[in-house]
Amino acid sequence: MFARIITVWQIPENGLTLSLTEPVVILEGHSKRVGIVAWHPTARNVLLSAGCDNAIIIWNVGTGEALINLDDMHSDMIYNVSWNRNGSLICTASKDKKVRVIDPRKQEIVAEKEKAHEGARPMRAIFLADGNVFTTGFSRMSERQLALWNLKNMQEPIALHEMDTSNGVLLPFYDPDTSIIYLCGKGDSSIRYFEITDESPYVHYLNTFSSKEPQRGMGYMPKRGLDVNKCEIARFFKLHERKCEPIIMTVPRKSDLFQDDLYPDTAGPEAALEAEEWFEGKNADPILISLKHGYIPGKNRDLKVVKKNILDSKPTANKKCDLISVPKKTTDTASVQNEAKLDEILKEIKSIKDTICNQDERISKLEQQMAKIAA
Repeated sequence: MFARIITVWQIPENGLTLSLTEPVVILEGHSKRVGIVAWHPTARNVLLSAGCDNAIIIWNVGTGEALINLDDMHSDMIYNVSWNRNGSLICTASKDKKVRVIDPRKQEIVAEKEKAHEGARPMRAIFLADGNVFTTGFSRMSERQLALWNLKNMQEPIALHEMDTSNGVLLPFYDPDTSIIYLCGKGDSSIRYFEITDESPYVHYLNTFSSKEPQRGMGYMPKRGLDVNKCEIARFFKLHERKCEPIIMTVPRKSDLFQDDLYPDTAGPEAALEAEEWFEGKNADPILISLKHGYIPGKNRDLKVVKKNILDSKPTANKKCDLISVPKKTTDTASVQNEAKLDEILKEIKSIKDTICNQDERISKLEQQMAKIAA
């Protein structure tokens, strides 16, 4: 049962000091296990989920509603889903060997390619910043492939490259700022990276990072989490059987100055649209930020789930599932507001105390270091 639900958690501003026990909201709508979740790139509180029921649901987490249900577009398992840069389209790779580009608000397939890769092994498909689609898969002879597609003509790929005969599924990680794609194969012990350009052969091999142990999975740090002072251009988190290892990629530079070519303005955490605006049909590109002085996080906005009165609303045509939120006690409005304010004050007091404690420990260590040097 629990694999069918989605729980949304809010991490406190200064990180976890205690284990979280209560999610902000619980979303229920899939009939089978959920394997994919992806936040909208520019709209606040819009979440996409895909499950083994071959359905894609798009939620307004802020109101606890499933507003779009795409349950008739995939006849087989969905391998992955990717938003485009402004979140107006999604692309999917499926076990039926099709790559689909979908307008979720119109609930239409706008482009489709059958047998994007003819092999039986899993595919992956992601959007690039220019609107093209990048895929990885296998040939009929089980050779690993990568391909680049233009939505206006999906009959033939812009580029198609065969790599090797390993059987690990290639997971693509994309940096839209530098147009670099990193390919991590499950079971491989290497990461290959390529640059995407407008010139033939369009997908240019750059280099390979190799290690001794195979990777069971891989995570990718957002650009704003990198150390610009060390010219760090990518950071991965490699999953081993019993540990998670950070892999840091840097570009050697002699100058200590900020490297503008490595760090163009990048997508920040602030949403460009509210959820309601996106569902009404508006689009917006990501709000960009400069990393010249490193990433300076702003104050987090707490997610407040405001459930609509379902008795006052008529069921919509595309709302085919209900949503269960965290149950709350029915109290009067003033009491709820006072409790929320008190909770917020207590959290801030705890946060300040934790900070003071950490600073005291740091001061103590520095004093010990000074004493050793002086001696």
